[in-house]
This record gives sequence, structure tokens and C-alpha cells, in this order.
Amino acid sequence: MNFKGRVLVIAGSDSGAGAGIQADIKTVMALGGYATTAITAITAQNTLGVFGVHPIPAEMVLAQGRVVLSDIGADAIKTGMLASVEVIEAAAALIDEAGAPAVIDPVMVATSGAHLVGPRAVAALKSLLIGRAALLTPNAPEAAALTGLAVKATDDLRRAGEVLLNAGAKAVLMKGGHIDGDTLTDVLMTPAGETTFSGPRIETRNTHGTGCSLASACAVGLAQGLSLEEAVARAWAYVAEAIRRAPDLGAGAGPLDHGWMLREGA
Repeated sequence: MNFKGRVLVIAGSDSGAGAGIQADIKTVMALGGYATTAITAITAQNTLGVFGVHPIPAEMVLAQGRVVLSDIGADAIKTGMLASVEVIEAAAALIDEAGAPAVIDPVMVATSGAHLVGPRAVAALKSLLIGRAALLTPNAPEAAALTGLAVKATDDLRRAGEVLLNAGAKAVLMKGGHIDGDTLTDVLMTPAGETTFSGPRIETRNTHGTGCSLASACAVGLAQGLSLEEAVARAWAYVAEAIRRAPDLGAGAGPLDHGWMLREGA
């Protein structure tokens, strides 16, 4: 079996298909990988917000992942919405069983502002998943929740990133979208140093699913054998262009154009 690029995504479903499992699958496919899933929750969701959440029992999350790993396998794991301690425990077990690098997107708040994770789940995420992360991808509010630090500027991202590296993450991509300014800067940090990714802020309402898409793009790069820096650079460029080409759907935070590369034959 020579195919590389299998990504097991452990995350929630978004009925509006801008974020969550749907965005993950689109991203992995657009970048040449193969996505499998262990769905953690079903949401009633559109561009205006989250209107209902139906959790999937942890034993079913575990069962989904195990049957996929035993048959198809995985070259990387990507986690998204994990709303309970039990589901986080299931995700940790699947990461261990897969023996593949894990990209942990610590999803806590939807783009609409809806809180998706309670305090007990945040504590479990910190204790069970940070140390299993080949790459952790928090935005500024998530970094603040994970470290207890105020994160208002790019240097604050760096300080929080050091805390997360010291907590066991192999690498962190500290996302700067919530930091004020005309330039958006994300900081990739490892024990060996840092790489920054910067560009002019795109003024748009169409940002639903950016975090999910970026993390999945990083995961499929790692699954295909790219170096961490190569995977993040490609992911960053892909998502930036997907935002620029967003189809302007819905009345709220609209989805990205995940398929732009496929239409160009890139």
C-alpha cells in the first residue's frame, strides 16, 4: 500500500458544512489526501450560529475510529470538537492506537461565539491531548483558556506558545486572527525555534471553519510526508486563498471555498 495521506478526523458535524467534519473532509480531499471520520457530535448549525448539539456516545466515537484504523489505517489524526471528558479520553486512545502524528485543534468556541466545550472538558484536553500533539493549533482565546494568560498581541501568542510547548506539545501553531491589526500573523513554534506566517488581513465575513480547515490542511500535509514547516506553509496558503474566494453564502459567517484548487487543476 503506497498511498500516503490518510487522515482520521475525530470531530463534530456541521450541518451547514462550513466547519467541522464537512470542512475537514473537503480540505483533506482538496489537498490530495483521504479523510476518514469518527464523529463526536451532530450539530444543527448554519452561518448564523449553533442551534442544537446532539453528542455521540464516547463508545461509538471509539468504535468508529477503531474500525477505520483496523482496516484503512491512518497516516495522521486530526481532532476538532471534543465536547466531553469521555470523548476526549476516546480520542486519546485512538491517537495512541494509530501511532501517527496528531494535529490537535482545541475547538472551544464556534465562529458565531457559541461555547462548545465546558470546564471539565477543557481540563481533560489539557491533561490528555496537549502531550499527544505533534501540532497544537490554538487561536488567541483558546490559547488564553489553555494557559491562563492574557493573549492580546503577537508576543502574547509567543508566551502562551512557550507554556504549551513546556506542557508537552511537540509544536504549536499560534493563530493570530483574533489579534488586532491590519496584518495577520501566525507563529509556528517548536523547541528548535519559530517560523512566522504573515499577510494582510482579509476584510470579510466569510471565516466560518477557518480553524478546522487550517488544522486539517496541516494534518494531511504531515500524512503525506511533508515536513512540519512545509505542511503548515501549504496549509496557510491554501486557507488564505479559500477565504479570498469564499462564495458568500448565508447571512452570517459564511464558509470558505474549499474546492478552489480542484477547479484550477492545481
